[in-house]
Amino acid sequence: MTAPTPTGPAATDDGGVVVHVVGPEAAAQVLAVVRAAFAARPALDPPADALAETEESIAALLGNGGGLLALDSTRGDEPVGAVVLDTVRGAISADDAVYLRRFGIAPHAQGRGVATRLVRAALAEVARREGPARVVVLAREELPRTAGFWADMGFVESARHRPYIEMARTVPVVREVPSAEAMRDLGRRVASILEAGDLLVLTGDLGAGKTTFTQGLGDGLGVRGGVTSPTFVISRVHPSLGDGPPLVHVDAYRLGGRAELDDLDLDTDLADAVTVVEWGAGVAEGLADARLKVRIRRATAAVDVDPEADPRVVEIDAVGARWSGVDLRGL
Repeated sequence: MTAPTPTGPAATDDGGVVVHVVGPEAAAQVLAVVRAAFAARPALDPPADALAETEESIAALLGNGGGLLALDSTRGDEPVGAVVLDTVRGAISADDAVYLRRFGIAPHAQGRGVATRLVRAALAEVARREGPARVVVLAREELPRTAGFWADMGFVESARHRPYIEMARTVPVVREVPSAEAMRDLGRRVASILEAGDLLVLTGDLGAGKTTFTQGLGDGLGVRGGVTSPTFVISRVHPSLGDGPPLVHVDAYRLGGRAELDDLDLDTDLADAVTVVEWGAGVAEGLADARLKVRIRRATAAVDVDPEADPRVVEIDAVGARWSGVDLRGL
């Protein structure tokens, strides 16, 4: 099968699946995935609207906001996943949002992480377009596992319109950061939206700028003491110089897991502080139901340049009810 001509950026994974941004020209392929995916689900009453889609109706949906099509290059570019990006004002909610509709994974491709990659690609595409600040999905009440998947992807229930559960999340933002001082400034801007109890999970290669970002957070929060890497002490508490929350700065690189993180002898209750955990992915998420995930990577492949001039790309992704409705686009 001939691969569609991408209409925008594409995201690739190591498993041979390429996610293309597509338009009406890919309606037949999107429809094939939708029919296979929804036909394999349990019978519902009333039946899923997706089963009534035609190539013409899918083309009309794609003509609105486009969509994403996942092709498996190991199987001759076979379509294995699809989603439509509906940018029309929500038919259920009154506010503007991008709706992920007709999301489906071909039955034989399930269990390979295609769904997760497709969601991440959709969020990245919505962020790239700099449109609405929210992404919404509709899950059927009779399919709790489906709702659980969307919850794992950071979506929280925002309304119920039986038989649908409306679930929404904030669109992540991506910022190009040209210098160390710009990284500190980004940290200061993020500090302006934080409050006591907030958790930030920082990831990035060694020397990517996690501590530099946290220095900006400390400046913005107005805490005492210079923020440095906590590598040798694992954690530090920086009290507030005013009436704001203290900053708890943790380096999880040498921790063996969540249990060791729980055992840290901190001088403050995390519910009363802003907590930043470097190297925290897979370790710190259990500290709070909501979190900001900050991913930092080098914008170039160069590693032997002046670190003050080595540009970075920072993705800030909000997960959980605390961040529902918070617009990150001003950062």
